[in-house]
Amino acid sequence: MLDRIDLEPVFFAPFVSSVMKVEPAWIDYNGHLNMAYYNVLFDRAVDEAFELLGCGIDYVKTQRHSCFTAEVHVRYLRELKEGDPVRVTFQLLDYDAKRMHYFEQLFHASEGWVSATSENISLHVDMTSKKTAAFPREIAGCLARMKASHAQLPRPEAAGRRVAMPGK
Repeated sequence: MLDRIDLEPVFFAPFVSSVMKVEPAWIDYNGHLNMAYYNVLFDRAVDEAFELLGCGIDYVKTQRHSCFTAEVHVRYLRELKEGDPVRVTFQLLDYDAKRMHYFEQLFHASEGWVSATSENISLHVDMTSKKTAAFPREIAGCLARMKASHAQLPRPEAAGRRVAMPGK
């Protein structure tokens, strides 16, 4: 019988999601991926990154804490079509006791171009009180290790942008 060994997660820079496909039901009357489903793809990638950090679905069920999205800025750069394979990168830009700031890029998985980006702030929330709460030591440690790994990446040029008319 093999002994179970608890291994520390490896934080590659950036985190890269599994391959996903643009589903037929997500195509709008313009013949491309509807804007709402870009967020679905980004969210599925976040779920994978949160599992790596230790704050995924099992954490929510056992610890009664979760991460809620507080703010998002999505840029739509290039159309995706039905069946297109995609991957999302996740770069942790910063965190504090109760928040994460991260940047995602949605890539066409076989052709390599960027279709969209998403910059996010998530809050760590106690599900019982529905109030923000500090990350537990284990998750804070994972966040520190991920941030150290991701700090070696260049800051995305689009991070910190605001919505405004050009030139104003």
